[in-house]
Amino acid sequence: MTYCLGLRLHTGLVLASDSRTSASVDDISVYSKMHVFETRADRVLVLLSAGNLATTQAVRHQIQRDLGNPQAERNLDTLDHLDEAAAYIGEINRQVQQNSAPDGEQPSGFNPEATFLLGGQIGDGPHDLFLIYPQGNYIMASRQKPFLQIGETKYGKPILSRLADGDLSLDLGARLALVSMDAAMRSNLSVGPPVEVAICPSGEHRVARRLKLPEQDPYLADLAERWNQKLRQAFLDLPDPDGWQE
Repeated sequence: MTYCLGLRLHTGLVLASDSRTSASVDDISVYSKMHVFETRADRVLVLLSAGNLATTQAVRHQIQRDLGNPQAERNLDTLDHLDEAAAYIGEINRQVQQNSAPDGEQPSGFNPEATFLLGGQIGDGPHDLFLIYPQGNYIMASRQKPFLQIGETKYGKPILSRLADGDLSLDLGARLALVSMDAAMRSNLSVGPPVEVAICPSGEHRVARRLKLPEQDPYLADLAERWNQKLRQAFLDLPDPDGWQE
């Protein structure tokens, strides 16, 4: 499993991913799930992946092949809008899954599905964030819910639902993403470091800052410990309910 998330803030995008891939309890590997495409000066695209590793790698390789092929009908350089890029990646994803079982039948227990988060900005268009489903369709982050998640989402969602707000600064957004990631790692062993974070300020068409925190990183450990202490103290400070009946 994995966990990736994106925040669409007024001042730009924050994207974060873990790097643990688990086929079973005794088959755990580390693969980066954050892929940055800065192909032209007027655009930046960051793709986060979750699901079947073979599918996610095949999708990324096809994107790279199209970029290097001047005869390609479409690629990330030729598309003028971010939603077109989301649709393009969705089509590749769907085709890769279909090619994994041309006869329409999958081996027992095999699931080729993959899900992606796409964040970025093209030209004068707004920065935006998309969730691309295995079926190829997609949704956008909204003002009411300025975050999207893929993978093992349930543990990291509560803090996002409470604190994610478009008015957050990019630095606070990165901190929130790391707290959400800590919750997922603490609750599910299939989510784990290295943790990657990327910040894309609006209008700059680049990843302005990128961070990779390995296992046993001092900052990750300090963040987890401080957050745990603050949560415990907040719980202890809550009042008891009134109206108990003996």
